[in-house]
Amino acid sequence: MAHAHHKTDSHTVDFQVDPVVLELGQRFVDAGHELSLVGGPVRDLFLGRTSPDLDFTTDATPDQTVALIKKWADNFWEIGRAFGTIGMRKAGFQIEITTYRAEAYDPESRKPVVAFGSSLTDDLLRRDFTINAMALRLPSLELIDPFGGVRDLHGSVLATPGSPEASFSDDPLRMMRAARFASQLGISVHDDVRLAMSQMAERITIISAERVRDELVKLICGAHPRVGVDLLVETGLAEFVLPEVSALRLESDEHHRHKDVYQHSLQVLEQAAELETGADGAVPAPDFVLRFAALMHDVGKPATRRFEPGGAVSFRHHDMVGSKLTAKRMKTLRFDNDTIKAVARLVELHMRFYGYGDAGWSDSAVRRYVTDAGPLLERLHRLTRSDVTTRNQRKAERLAFAYDDLEARIAALREQESLEAVRPDLDGARIMAILGLKPGPVVGRAYKFLLEERMEHGPLQPDDAEARLLAWWAQQPEAAPPVPEAEEPPAAVELSATEEPK
Repeated sequence: MAHAHHKTDSHTVDFQVDPVVLELGQRFVDAGHELSLVGGPVRDLFLGRTSPDLDFTTDATPDQTVALIKKWADNFWEIGRAFGTIGMRKAGFQIEITTYRAEAYDPESRKPVVAFGSSLTDDLLRRDFTINAMALRLPSLELIDPFGGVRDLHGSVLATPGSPEASFSDDPLRMMRAARFASQLGISVHDDVRLAMSQMAERITIISAERVRDELVKLICGAHPRVGVDLLVETGLAEFVLPEVSALRLESDEHHRHKDVYQHSLQVLEQAAELETGADGAVPAPDFVLRFAALMHDVGKPATRRFEPGGAVSFRHHDMVGSKLTAKRMKTLRFDNDTIKAVARLVELHMRFYGYGDAGWSDSAVRRYVTDAGPLLERLHRLTRSDVTTRNQRKAERLAFAYDDLEARIAALREQESLEAVRPDLDGARIMAILGLKPGPVVGRAYKFLLEERMEHGPLQPDDAEARLLAWWAQQPEAAPPVPEAEEPPAAVELSATEEPK
């Protein structure tokens, strides 16, 4: 490991750089080119983090870069060549080397217009934020920080190298990235940046849904997701990206008869993240599905709010409405079907537990809860517990106690029977054999009947299950003996002239 000491303000930073980095730098310098480690990896050196992905920038053209690394790299690829980027692997590192650029977006298009530059400082000026616009020149390890990235990192503030308007015009996705970095690093956003985000929010609509989605996922999975979401909402970006969350800011009536649904949702998001587990636990952190369900769980409330006689406020069926709104938004953001189904299902089920504390559930109700949650049960436990944000300590304790009791009931039933995949006591083949049926919809109905019996009463002995099946079958129209055909048709009934045929 090579070390370099950098004194910045009152901070001395000890950079530990892998020999591979220095070796690559030397190759470029020996050939008369410049090479610098740049962006995220340099920022991470200040944060004491290391990454296996390394980004470099150079004055060499892509052709010159390929010539220099062809024999040195373990393997390389030219997929980003049009943007000046050559990728490679070496000694376990994933490396990208990009020719200095002066890149700009066409204001009317999503596609970057690429122009190669010849100056490191110009290249850094084109980058999104000052904390990502620092470079480490190789192999000398000289820090190049023309825009005060170190200062902003120590001050925990996000600022742009040039004007934020220019930065966001180059790539409007940078507004989402500002919120993402606020979430990941827990840093505040410079006033100029916040203002530009507010004024330019609508420009996010020219960015593809997939790119917006990827930033949103990183934001939600960051260390401080509440900060990131709040920035999206306050600047108006959420109006275009997550309008359902912006809509949670229901105006309180003059008596403040209901709590702020928006702040409640942010708190539930925070509390859900706190209930995630380590890597070997049930819900390893960070878990996007749990966190996003926590943020979206009440998005059905604005559409279902009713002021009842006597001053109460109700939100009937907001769980079902919210589930549909969530699925629709995630579809627009091009999430995959499995993730959409999982989040929407959690939103749909988040109210199911209420009522458990008032009237104890039967074993049948507990079975249905576990079956309906399926593989999402551990997340549902955490979402339901997180949904308690009341300041009323007694109420909070009562709900927590009730949920402890429900989890104990689930554990006790698990001891007695398999709850993970509740199935009828007789399979399809046995049902057909007993009833003398061929495959078809009637077998499906019989299977469904036995599944209901299993839910309601728990596991049955085969004889008992068979007796119930036969009793059910006796009630079905298919089981009735065929009516013998009449030997002669009934006599025609004569209609009087005034009667209409019925």
